Amino acid sequence: MTAGGSAGITFPDSTTLSASQVTTYFTPGITDTANVMTILGNTVFNGTSGLTVNNVTYTTVPTYTISYLIIAGGAGGGATLAGGGGAGGLLANSTSLTPGTVYTIAVGAGGTGASTIAANGANGTSSNVTASGFATITTVGGGGGGSDQLNGSSGGSGGGAGRTVSGTGGSGTSGQGFAGGNADNSNAGGGGGGSSAVGSPSASGNGGNGGAGNASSITGSSVTYSGGGGGGSFIGTAGAGGSGGGGAGATGNNVGSNGSTNLGGGGGGGGYLASVAKAGGSGGSGVIIFAVPTINFSNTYSGSNTVVTTNGANKVLSFYSSGTYTA
Repeated sequence: MTAGGSAGITFPDSTTLSASQVTTYFTPGITDTANVMTILGNTVFNGTSGLTVNNVTYTTVPTYTISYLIIAGGAGGGATLAGGGGAGGLLANSTSLTPGTVYTIAVGAGGTGASTIAANGANGTSSNVTASGFATITTVGGGGGGSDQLNGSSGGSGGGAGRTVSGTGGSGTSGQGFAGGNADNSNAGGGGGGSSAVGSPSASGNGGNGGAGNASSITGSSVTYSGGGGGGSFIGTAGAGGSGGGGAGATGNNVGSNGSTNLGGGGGGGGYLASVAKAGGSGGSGVIIFAVPTINFSNTYSGSNTVVTTNGANKVLSFYSSGTYTA
């Protein structure tokens, strides 16, 4: 049923509106609003009696509030005694959507792990939500892990430093993530930063652990996102990936582990053995999740990997790749 013709909101059939919503959405007013109203076809029913409302107009175009979780892509780990990749930036908050507006969802990819010491692991890609008349919300991709003799790169969370004298982890983005761990000259790299903690520094030949991520229950289950990658080492202990999908660092003749897909984890730093460079792991892709009140959910969305579930009074719209949502 459409209220207000081409200027109105279309409500799915069998939607239930509260008395206050009926008086907000429609004019002239419906006088008996003591009970909830159920929409069937073009009629609003209060109990068993119905009133056809297909010619009414809005008093206003009301917005509604959703909760969101936006995770950018994690970064790749560095190569050879390397720092772990930084986690993708994380933002969790609420915002207002305007019915009829199309919101474009861009989910960031993870960065590729470095294969030689000539460069750091690649930064992750940002994730964002954009629309006409809407203040864009963006999270920053993780910073690449430092390869041997290189500092970590800055990003949503910073990459850990590769083995070097006084190596410095990359900085994180305020409100989204933390810095990567520093490195000394003891044949190991620092851990990548996570969304809730700094990556650990390397020490005594052991790689630093990746920084921890943040847990969210927006889907109805607690899931931890945006953990940093662990630092690689020569013969010591490699750094563990941070909680939230961070990939483990490698030791000896091994490559770093990849960050987890759709968690925004950083890739682990590569190891080293017999003068052979070892690549870092790639970062995990991000995700964007909306929790939309069921009464407001339009059921109009796109994306090849978009999933709708229910959590209490909300429809949960999870974008595992890019898409759109029409409010």
